Amino acid sequence: MDDPVLLPEERQALNGGHWFASLSPSLRHDLVRHGSVRRFADGEPIFLRGQDATCWAAVVRGNVRVSTSHPGGKQLTLCYMRPGLWFCDVSVLHDEPRSYDAHAHGPAAMLMVSLEHAQGMLRQHQELYGALLKLHAARTRQLFELLQDLQTLSLRERIAKQFTLLARRYGVPSLRQAGEIRIGLRLGQEELAQLVSASRQRVNRELQELRAEGLLGTDQGRWLVRDLAGLQCVAGGEQARALPRPGRAAEAPRRPNAETGYALAAA
Repeated sequence: MDDPVLLPEERQALNGGHWFASLSPSLRHDLVRHGSVRRFADGEPIFLRGQDATCWAAVVRGNVRVSTSHPGGKQLTLCYMRPGLWFCDVSVLHDEPRSYDAHAHGPAAMLMVSLEHAQGMLRQHQELYGALLKLHAARTRQLFELLQDLQTLSLRERIAKQFTLLARRYGVPSLRQAGEIRIGLRLGQEELAQLVSASRQRVNRELQELRAEGLLGTDQGRWLVRDLAGLQCVAGGEQARALPRPGRAAEAPRRPNAETGYALAAA
């Protein structure tokens, strides 16, 4: 559904994005003026791999799952994009098809800027070239880090690292227990499995271990990070010390999964 107007909270989310806020007022004005808002239902495709790129876009409400798949059909989630983040499409600079899929994760809204207007702004605002290069460099760095993690970290370490990132990007203090962090992004085990490139069964086993050690928990369908420092230790290849939870004694730490070198295409 298209809507030419940003709602106040959507404009606030857009203005709160670090990259957008770094642009000049005139460029920010033109991006909004030439954009239109499109709203998507949960799971609805926003972009599909191989499609012609017709617009450039920013998330202004909800979340977007960016993913790809290999010939065997296995899905790999590259990242989740929250409000204020822009898709860095090389199609803004030259005409190429989409190289990834993007689906709404829950209800979402996007500010869409057509390629025609985007290329016109490149001619009018020289600063946009440098800004796009910075945006593209940041996304490229994230993809290299993802590939490095898939090749060098065990599944246990990858899960712990993802939860530390989720806590930083989507975490809010838990109202039930001081020190706990509630993850605002709703993720099921299958979605977590796609995020770390592993089967749901193997991810479930590792999650049970991390919960038994007092590092993770759940609350009304949302994940809780109960010991962020402990998860950071696990993500770095160290053994976390289980913290005592209210009402029960501390549990002995479990031995970490010794698996290493987990390949991108592993099941």
